[in-house]
Amino acid sequence: MLRTALRNVMAHKARLVMTVLAVCLGVAFVSGTLVFADSTAAAYRAAASKNFADIAVSVTAKDPAPGAAANQSTSVLDDALARKLADVPGVAAVRPSVDGSATLNAADGTPLRVNTGSNLAAAYVPGKDGKDSRSPLIEGRAPSHRNELAVDSGTATAGHFRIGDTITLATDGPVMTKRLVGIVTTKDTRVTAGGTLALFDKATAQRLFATPGHYTGIDLSATPGTDQFDLSRRVTGMLPADRAEATTGTAQADQQGILVGTLTRGYEKLPLVFAGVSLFIGSFLIINTFTMLVTRRTREIALLRAIGASRRQVVRSVLAEAFLVGLTASAVGFVLGLGIASVLPDVLSTDGNTLPQGPLVIGPRPVMAALGVGVGVTVLAAWLPSRKAAKVAPIEAMRTAQQPPTSRSRIRALVGLALLVLSAGLLISLTGAKDASVENLQSAMLGCGILAIALIVLAPLLAVPVIRLIGRLTGRFGITGHLAQQNALRDPRRTAATAATLLISTALVAGLAVIGNSTGQALDHQAAAGLSADYVISTRTPTTGIDPAAVQRVAHTSGVRTTSAVTDSTLFAGGGTQNISGVDPDSVNDVMKLDFVSGSLKDLGPGRIAVSHTLARKCGVSAGGKLNASMRMGPHQSFKQYTVVGVYKDNPVAHDALGARSEVQQNSFLPHSVQRILVRTDGSAISPATEDRLRTAVGNNPLLKVQDRPELVQETAGTMSNLLTLMYGLLAIGVVISSLGIVNTLAMSVAERTREIGALRALGMDRAGIRRMIRLEAVTVAAFGTLLGLAGGLFGAWAVGSLANGAMEHYALALPWGTLLLVCLVSLTIGAVAAAVPARRAAALSPLEAVAET
Repeated sequence: MLRTALRNVMAHKARLVMTVLAVCLGVAFVSGTLVFADSTAAAYRAAASKNFADIAVSVTAKDPAPGAAANQSTSVLDDALARKLADVPGVAAVRPSVDGSATLNAADGTPLRVNTGSNLAAAYVPGKDGKDSRSPLIEGRAPSHRNELAVDSGTATAGHFRIGDTITLATDGPVMTKRLVGIVTTKDTRVTAGGTLALFDKATAQRLFATPGHYTGIDLSATPGTDQFDLSRRVTGMLPADRAEATTGTAQADQQGILVGTLTRGYEKLPLVFAGVSLFIGSFLIINTFTMLVTRRTREIALLRAIGASRRQVVRSVLAEAFLVGLTASAVGFVLGLGIASVLPDVLSTDGNTLPQGPLVIGPRPVMAALGVGVGVTVLAAWLPSRKAAKVAPIEAMRTAQQPPTSRSRIRALVGLALLVLSAGLLISLTGAKDASVENLQSAMLGCGILAIALIVLAPLLAVPVIRLIGRLTGRFGITGHLAQQNALRDPRRTAATAATLLISTALVAGLAVIGNSTGQALDHQAAAGLSADYVISTRTPTTGIDPAAVQRVAHTSGVRTTSAVTDSTLFAGGGTQNISGVDPDSVNDVMKLDFVSGSLKDLGPGRIAVSHTLARKCGVSAGGKLNASMRMGPHQSFKQYTVVGVYKDNPVAHDALGARSEVQQNSFLPHSVQRILVRTDGSAISPATEDRLRTAVGNNPLLKVQDRPELVQETAGTMSNLLTLMYGLLAIGVVISSLGIVNTLAMSVAERTREIGALRALGMDRAGIRRMIRLEAVTVAAFGTLLGLAGGLFGAWAVGSLANGAMEHYALALPWGTLLLVCLVSLTIGAVAAAVPARRAAALSPLEAVAET
């Protein structure tokens, strides 16, 4: 039987190649993603090892105790401690460091590589030779004055900087300008992966990131033969236990490894989604291919049964074929996966985050995954056809013709209807919830999954009425259209299995497209719904405040009618954490669109707040009532009764609550600062000139954003880009696998109908008519899968969208007609293009040879 399986694979290799291609796509995504993750992690570790190569022990300050001064813990890291550590046995050299962050403007005034955590700043601390080995100079000199600066070569190139240029930058507050005097190189992976590095003289860095005369860290290198852990213990004994700690270079490398693992796991998610979808869709192609092969070899299998082959042997023979196909697909897919792994760093890299390049690392994990996925999915999908083959009776060998396939099954109908009712009931029950909680979303996903299975189960039963409906259009092509319809109806199960790939991919794309379009429009509307200001000046990070002097300069800018400063902070109320905005009652109504359900802002002041409708409902308060809340966090947190002066409709600009700015500022973690400035112009249109004046008013601070209303909407709409990428990626996968399925099905169908096609040719149908008939049959199958997919996708999107309606006030179902039309056109095009080769083969058949075939 093993020889029989091998012979069958070689005999049908042309037909099985489509199955191999479908499976190898999923294998390629899985293995390629794993190779990419391992290679990226290795590249990060290699780069990180260079950073820690000369570091045996690092001494850093511990976080200050609650209530302690912010810089108290750094006071122990000074020159006196550095000299003391230099005398520790085993210490070869001591290198103090002062680290922080700084964001720079490029030469054209735009913020350069804004990427929190990777915009590094440090002190240039020369050693005995007058050079800082961590940042070797390649041009210019080291900064030696408070108004001087050095940057790394990558930052200089990205910002178009030259020696002598004046650079605008900011650390955590007001903007500064410094003259570029030097360019260095660095091995720090955070910088080489797309960050920036700014170097100050030691005194300036200490003033910005620590306290004068103190450091944020001290790195120690060891003498040859000194163990890191022994040195760390000796150093620890020299440190105040509550204010500083020592960490070995190995431990730092391990911490970097954990960070790398977390980062690369994030990059794995999207490719693995594509892998899962391609394997799921490809499994239908596998089932369909082996089912057709088993059907075509009915007499052969019956003969094997007649000469003594058992049912178990027949099953093993079919599964052996699947194993060989899966093994081939795994090998091809793994090679293709190496190509995917080599291009993923370029695909996933952005301007602010460039992944490191390095050689591909091929470990046992991707190899085993390729074999497990390719062979496992193929053998599992072939199990049902193998069971069908085992049921072939020996008497079938005596039949001269194959029995017509059965198109209806009472059990299939009952199971399909039960699944359909279950999924519809589950999804409809969620439409009244309007609560986008994790539990409801999981229930919605489960309902959509059951709906997809129900459609697949019912597809053979739905094929007859739907294809007859489609036949009204294909019938306009005359006899060829009528024959195409009858050919599609000849075996509804095969037609349904062929259309299943398009059904799944179309349902996914249609559902995601509707949800994405509806959510995008809701976010667009929400972004500016509560805003009447023309411009919003805001911070890029929550730990940054806007200089009060900048607020005054904005207010006196030409063309500005009203400015309203806003302090954003945290409010603890209703058993959770809310966002509160501190505003000035006199100006806020001119820049925010506040629609009050009850009360107003006229009595807003210390001890009095206004709340959103959602927060009021959650806490059970109304205008004039009391709300037990706290604006403080940490050990000094205390709750008190706030008077609710008004309840307004949910407003994304106003957040969950509004308070007096003076009170919110006093209790925020950045006292006396603001996070937003809402600007209303004097009636002049939004223009680049006005925006430039506002940027100048805030000193071209790279930590601040100046956005008009359209830019705010565009930024919010940008959150849907990942969903759109996923949607079109899934569509591409569905297109490829669906086309393979249609080609495979039609090729085998043409082989089965050789005599029939010969008879048609003998009766006078020309080659063009044969080609047209095959193409119309393919388009009919594609249209059937597309219609079912659209129906399922739209229903699922409606149900899931109802949950979003509870989280987004402006959410409404909005059909992306252009995208849906494109999906339909692509699907029909797939059918026509995929039928080209089978149609050409059918038209090339000789009438006499075809009729004579037995």
